[in-house]
Parts: sequence; structure tokens; C-alpha cells
Amino acid sequence: MSALISTRAGGALGLAVRVKPRASVSRVLGVRGDVLEVAVAAPPVDGAANVELVATLAKWLGVPRTGLTVITGATGRQKVVAITGLTEADLRARCSA
Repeated sequence: MSALISTRAGGALGLAVRVKPRASVSRVLGVRGDVLEVAVAAPPVDGAANVELVATLAKWLGVPRTGLTVITGATGRQKVVAITGLTEADLRARCSA
């Protein structure tokens, strides 16, 4: 993944994410290189980590969970999450805070 934020079809934004499953608490760790690192408490079993990732990002970004979708990397640690309901400037500001 070469860019933290990308533009997707339909006006959505793509956010490059690296997930760290089985953490003690779910939280956003920050930007590391070209990805946003997110620790999730759920194990990587039956999509539980993806559900927890979406919930954690939605809370952190202040958007509804329905506005986030894992579009690539559903079974790996490197993912791209599509985000709707947020401008690119708002997303960049949130990632740099």
C-alpha cells in the first residue's frame, strides 16, 4: 500500500489500515508510514476482528458504522477501508491529530 488515503469510486475514501488483533483494548495507535495502525481486542476468527475494526474506526472518526466497509484484505492484517460521510480534508486532519 503506497498511500494512506485514496479516492474510491462513488465518492468514498480509502484508508490503508494495519490491524493488530487480540490486543488488550481496541484503539487507534496512529499513522506508521503509509498505514493507520489499529489494535483490536477481537481475535482474527470468523470476521470478528473486521467487525471490531469497523466499530473502532467509526467511533474514532465520528461516523456511523454503516459508512465504513472493509474492501480489501478481509483475511489479512493489511486492509483498505472505504469511508463515506467524511471529506478527505476531515480524514487527513483526523489522521494527523
